[in-house]
Amino acid sequence: MPAQGKKFRAAVAKVDRSREYAIPDAVSMVKGAAFAKFDETVDVAVRLGVDPRHADQVVRGTVVLPHGTGKSVRVLVITQGERVREAEAAGADFVGVEYVQKIKDGWLECDVIVATPDVMGQLGQLGKVLGPRGLMPNPKAGTVTMDVAKAVREIKAGKIEFRVDKTGNVHAPVGRVSFSPVQLADNVQAFMDTIVRAKPSAAKGTYIRSATLSSTMGPGVRLETAVYR
Repeated sequence: MPAQGKKFRAAVAKVDRSREYAIPDAVSMVKGAAFAKFDETVDVAVRLGVDPRHADQVVRGTVVLPHGTGKSVRVLVITQGERVREAEAAGADFVGVEYVQKIKDGWLECDVIVATPDVMGQLGQLGKVLGPRGLMPNPKAGTVTMDVAKAVREIKAGKIEFRVDKTGNVHAPVGRVSFSPVQLADNVQAFMDTIVRAKPSAAKGTYIRSATLSSTMGPGVRLETAVYR
């Protein structure tokens, strides 16, 4: 039994795995090699020259993709008082401090949680539930804020959070195969520029070691990294 299907092998044959491509060319390769019957997500993976075991070399941040991710994001805002109306007006899907109890009871039908500082004490007890799922609000990600309306609008517009994993890699969705080449290229460029700006001062040597663009089912296409060195 073959390890790879015929469609995947045909897609791989379209990509020169030995070379690096400029972002517009890489986008064209990824779109041309996509073969799934559904609208595949396009992801970028970046290998960084950092040691995440040291706190001063952890790379994390957020970026608002110019053309969004193509995914509908369900936003929960945990707040009270006047901020409830502000969150609802901004387009939040779920709003209210009562969701703390709902989460305790097993409810987790959201993709992002935004909270105001005054309710974080109640959310702290949910760390074991929200932390592993990447749902715990964090000031560095802009999800702990008094300006809940701005946070909701940015998330709905395509704001994503990234964080280096324990192996020194960062992964993020940057759109869908159905996006135009220009839209995907703009999103990839915005993400890479943000990664470069997030370079820790403690990082030594080559920072961007490699970067790969791929669709959900398709082969990886290497991006040019010399421009970031």
